[in-house]
Amino acid sequence: MAAIGSSPIEPMMIRVFKESSELEVWKRTSSGQYALLKTYPICKWSGALGPKIQEGDYQSPEGFYDVTPALMNPKSTYFLSFNVGFPNKFDQAWGRTGSYLMIHGDCKSVGCYAMTDDGIKELYAMVRESFRGGNRSVQLQLLPFRMTEANLARHAASPHVPFWRNLKEGTDIFDRTLQLPAVDVCEKRYVFNRTGAAPLDPNGTCPVAPLSTMAAL
Repeated sequence: MAAIGSSPIEPMMIRVFKESSELEVWKRTSSGQYALLKTYPICKWSGALGPKIQEGDYQSPEGFYDVTPALMNPKSTYFLSFNVGFPNKFDQAWGRTGSYLMIHGDCKSVGCYAMTDDGIKELYAMVRESFRGGNRSVQLQLLPFRMTEANLARHAASPHVPFWRNLKEGTDIFDRTLQLPAVDVCEKRYVFNRTGAAPLDPNGTCPVAPLSTMAAL
């Protein structure tokens, strides 16, 4: 971590890519931006590309989630684990169901993202130390693949393309700024870096973004 200008107590973000079975750990650095710390192989995930819809579909979720200290599970049946926070506000707006969706060890998955025991040991420790630094959550970006136009074109026949394009709005912000996007939900879709402090109604109308000075001219 010192090599990228970070430390264990700094905020972190986790990115998962289903198609390539990769998990990335990003840490905030002394510059205020995030840098890639390490990439881990995912031992196993369940289902196919696309979001989790209902309990028992054996599908690993996709979307933007927040891991909080309450979701840490040091006494997991699968060595160590933390809950991804499914169903989140977006999932609930769509009536999606599921429980105990985890990132854990033991290389077995029935809807979770399973790591090797050595991998989850490192990952769990990094999340724990980030919380010890006073950070209230760790953002998870659970993605079908790297969100490029080429990859979306390869999967153009999928019914999930509109959902994936919505995810891409958030990943593009991070890729461009190396800052975590603020995430909320309205009109049953993710919205990012909106102005205003009050949480949005996930089924309600999205507020109109204020015109910029240039747009007003």
